[in-house]
Amino acid sequence: MSSDFQPPPKSLSILASVGGVVTAVIAIAILTSWSKQFSKTSIEKPEISTSETASRPLVQPEKPQNPLSSAQEAEIVASLDAKSVVLPGQPIPKNQLTVAIIPYVAPGVGKLTPEETTTARQAWSYFQRNWNDETGLVNSVDGFASVSMWDQTAAIAALVSARELNIVPVAEFDAKMTKMLKTLASMPLYKGELPNKVYNAKTLVPVNYGQLEKREEIGWSAIDLGRMAIWLKIVGAKYPEMRLETEAVWKHWQVKRLTRRGQMYGTAVIKGREQYNQEGRLGYENYAAYGLKLWGLDVNKALDYQSHAAFVDLYGEGIPYDLRDYKNSGANNYVLSEPYILDGIETGFQALPKAYADRILAAQASRYQATKQLTAVTEDNLDRSPYFVYSSLFVNGKPWATITDTRQQHNDLRFLSAKAAIGWHVLYNTTYTSQLFDFVQANLKSKDGWYNGFYESLRQPNKTLTANNNGVILESLLYKQVGQPLTVWAGVKSQKLTERAIRTR
Repeated sequence: MSSDFQPPPKSLSILASVGGVVTAVIAIAILTSWSKQFSKTSIEKPEISTSETASRPLVQPEKPQNPLSSAQEAEIVASLDAKSVVLPGQPIPKNQLTVAIIPYVAPGVGKLTPEETTTARQAWSYFQRNWNDETGLVNSVDGFASVSMWDQTAAIAALVSARELNIVPVAEFDAKMTKMLKTLASMPLYKGELPNKVYNAKTLVPVNYGQLEKREEIGWSAIDLGRMAIWLKIVGAKYPEMRLETEAVWKHWQVKRLTRRGQMYGTAVIKGREQYNQEGRLGYENYAAYGLKLWGLDVNKALDYQSHAAFVDLYGEGIPYDLRDYKNSGANNYVLSEPYILDGIETGFQALPKAYADRILAAQASRYQATKQLTAVTEDNLDRSPYFVYSSLFVNGKPWATITDTRQQHNDLRFLSAKAAIGWHVLYNTTYTSQLFDFVQANLKSKDGWYNGFYESLRQPNKTLTANNNGVILESLLYKQVGQPLTVWAGVKSQKLTERAIRTR
């Protein structure tokens, strides 16, 4: 996916090591004592405010008698993280490495609790603040009129969710969705081919990241457009009166440029020259390819989730990762929560095996058992430099690494992600995911939506507000309410299946 709003990188010092020697046994004992109190107090639920826009107070942990400094704690957790790695890891048996014939449905779905309904309304408040009436596009980051196609898809998902959860009236939904689709079907394209990676959300001028005025065509992302392809299908299937508008968006694009020999391709402009490169690694590659497949494109190689997969043990759980890392391919092979959450919520694990998602969640739960750090990691915007990171389970051979796209390491800025916490919870509904959900409720509410996350080392919220974070939260809660993967609920069928049905009539 493309990250939006990326100001020029600034230097950021890593927390310094603490002087003195503390034995590992004593240090881990102190960390465990502190972390247990942190976990207990942080997920304790205060009374829910009767005001939907009132912030819940931040629950601060009580400090034990011998607290560790944040730097000491981070150092010990880093040591445990490093020791958690075993290569090669435990593979998943081949008979489990298939996508489900029947899409997966999570336990406990079918109705939102009052707290979940309030959570959805709170997420929608972000979109109320950041919708641009001139275009129907939404700001990727609160108050900054720049948008990527990934984040605009989050707005589509949010608007559908708000309608179906009775947060916005049907007339408002119709007007907003119609405006948005007409804009997407007529906006200027990179070289007249496909949507630019970033636009000014008010003027539709193609721009670069962090820019609003200077026109600049910087290429397109097949990953971003693959996600939008899924939601164009959902809208067209669920609301037949809008199908022509969704098809007009697709027809506006030169979609043949998105694929080549069964793989997805994107473009980037480097020093004035266009590069046309294969795009995607295990996770997002498969999820986005599924969207392009729904429209009939050949993405057979991009859908292949086994050819490049290997396994690494993290805290005893063998998680999948892509063998194509930066050293041998020039691209980072992040292992993140979000593509698995989106695949589960939207398709019922039709792009990736559920067994992969099982392991990725299990590794994060096992990390919590070992370190007492609640863990739900994925990529997102930050409220400080470097402003966007990929908080990964594994990337380029490193466990639990938080890096930028240029591989600068910022493990001190690892954070528990609100969208990942809520997404995992609606998909699995376990004791651990309940703790994640409760932590978000207690610590990450703002009057303008949900904050992106909570920093482990800094022990404070990542106060950035974004379309994607709040959009994923909304579609996760829609999934729980309707009790089905969203493509199934909407009645989406792939183009090839539709053509086959027509031929056999």
